[in-house]
Amino acid sequence: MSKPVLKILLLYSLPLAAAAFALEWLQYQYFAKTYSVEIYVVLIALAFASLGIWVGHRLTVKKPRGPFEQNRAALKSLGISARELEVLEALADGQSNKEIGRTLGISPNTVKTHIAKLYAKLRVNGRIRAIEEARTLHLIR
Repeated sequence: MSKPVLKILLLYSLPLAAAAFALEWLQYQYFAKTYSVEIYVVLIALAFASLGIWVGHRLTVKKPRGPFEQNRAALKSLGISARELEVLEALADGQSNKEIGRTLGISPNTVKTHIAKLYAKLRVNGRIRAIEEARTLHLIR
């Protein structure tokens, strides 16, 4: 481009660019004044959502990555027999008393007896609490 053409181009383009910038700025000012409360609410909501996600990620218990190792010392100290451990594992799998009896080849009444003994040894009063306590103590997966 020649020098005079460049001069004319700059002479017209710079004021047009400044005018476009001024119009955009005025539109932003109008928008910010008209919707200021909504803008602040959205910004605060985004900040709290981000904080919640970060805190949740930091506080979430992460499962151990290594292979499962059964806590044999806890089994021994609680006095849980091998058969009771089999019943406990079947409970954790979600089986009913009849299904546990069929799987282990024992009667449903014997299953009930084993479960009652497990409740007493784990100091709990329900299936879910027994499973949670057993997992906490690393007796089952």
